[in-house]
Amino acid sequence: MSLDNGSNPVNSSAELDRRFSIAPMMDWTTSDYRVFARTLSKNTLLYTEMVTTGALLQGNHPERFLRHDGCEHPIALQLGGSDAIALGKCAKMAQQAGFDEVNLNVGCPSDRVQNSLIGACLMAYPDKVKDAMRAMQDNCDIPVTIKHRIGLDDQEDYSVVRDFVGDVATTGVKTFIVHARNAILEGLSPKENREVPPLKYHYVHQLKKDFPDLEIILNGGIKTLEECQEQLAHVDGVMVGREAYHNPWILSQVDEVLFGGQPLVHDRYEALEAFVPYVERKLEEGERLMHLTRHILGIFQGEAGGKQFRRYLSENGHKADAKVNVLLEAIELVKNHQRKG
Repeated sequence: MSLDNGSNPVNSSAELDRRFSIAPMMDWTTSDYRVFARTLSKNTLLYTEMVTTGALLQGNHPERFLRHDGCEHPIALQLGGSDAIALGKCAKMAQQAGFDEVNLNVGCPSDRVQNSLIGACLMAYPDKVKDAMRAMQDNCDIPVTIKHRIGLDDQEDYSVVRDFVGDVATTGVKTFIVHARNAILEGLSPKENREVPPLKYHYVHQLKKDFPDLEIILNGGIKTLEECQEQLAHVDGVMVGREAYHNPWILSQVDEVLFGGQPLVHDRYEALEAFVPYVERKLEEGERLMHLTRHILGIFQGEAGGKQFRRYLSENGHKADAKVNVLLEAIELVKNHQRKG
């Protein structure tokens, strides 16, 4: 297979299929990772890392946050911010840059973003969220969506998320991506916030019952496609985060299992083979090999030779003059290991 490098966005008059998506993850869902994900699945909806309105409107090189490869479609830009005017401008930039969706982050719990009124803390300011969603919709024609938690700190009642969704939906926003955990704004790190607060999938299921006309996407803790299928009996889509990064081979079955299509590749070597021309191109543009290969370290997770693959890339990929042969040698190591096995 080869990657399609056409730059046309998905027809935005058609509804995006959000049955399966990969969560926006800082430092992880970079363009390089997304291109590799696209060697494994053509139907998965991909998200950028969160990009703040400040980075786009006040930074020196806003285009670097908007840059993406043609093969990445369908792709959504996630924004972080709370100022409606700034978010409206950035939504317009998202459309102009060719993104298929623009999403507002109302789920990130880190102290750094709280201080700028970004992320999960916005759940306490529904009027600000509504102003933001209206401004974003007014400034672009692509779908505007929101990703949020089920509550803040010790808010335990289902009514918290029900009322939040009902309120925000009055703006005309139709798609709600719900991380089925509370965000603890003080006392837990972002990592702990992804693991410590209990998952309450039943809250998200109830949202779909209470708002049947909205598109409800469930996020949090999902690790297998079997779990995805179970959740799709209750909600419209499933968003997977860390598992899709650490064990990217899971994506190879998405098109067949969840979308009823044909798999893009039949083994891990095919996916890597499709990625190699992209690696060569980025190296020619001056990118370091380690910045590309760090996203594929988990492709042989659980397979014979997987540890050797990771070690070889980690030990040799960071060198300033490392070329594509380092990746090819790492692949050959796995093949030899598996032949002997």
